[in-house]
Amino acid sequence: MDFTGGITLSEAIPFSIFRELGRTLTYTIPSFALLWYMISEKKGFQAIKNEKPRMGDLFSFTAGLPGLILIGLGISLLTMFFPFHQGMSLPPKVEAPISIIGWIVMIISCLGTGYLEESFFRFYLLTVLEKPLPQAVLRIMLSTLMFSLCHVYEGPWGILNSILAGVLLSMLFVRFRSLHGIAWAHGGYNIFVYVMGNFSSRI
Repeated sequence: MDFTGGITLSEAIPFSIFRELGRTLTYTIPSFALLWYMISEKKGFQAIKNEKPRMGDLFSFTAGLPGLILIGLGISLLTMFFPFHQGMSLPPKVEAPISIIGWIVMIISCLGTGYLEESFFRFYLLTVLEKPLPQAVLRIMLSTLMFSLCHVYEGPWGILNSILAGVLLSMLFVRFRSLHGIAWAHGGYNIFVYVMGNFSSRI
């Protein structure tokens, strides 16, 4: 998710509880279930049981979330000094929820997206590629490339954000073998984007 914080102009889309619930129920949860079914087919059901939160998750979370926030804020500042986006359409900005139920749905949606993307781009890819690509740098590059391609719709700044975020999250996973920590960091960053969007709209 790209952090613009009101610095760049883009079309604002009101937050919809039903849209977020629909996306979570019809895409995020089924995709997550299918992915972990594939993982269990390769590694056995024990692989799911083994992925319980542990101390390494706290380390990767406390390093990952501030890192993602700094990357997002840094890119937002760059857009002020290097407006390469001129002449290109920016991705629409989804406004923050306006009700408590909306915020609950948004938080669940953000955490679900964090778990889905980290399960595939980091846990699955970086693990399944260990034998064909024993060099961690090559695995990180491939995982980050695929992750950034899924964010092309966010434009050049969004791609840059996803590249830097992908490298950071991949390095944390390789170092700590932590799924939950990077998923929490990813989801927390997405929540941060909504919070800052809500804050900037009040200024």
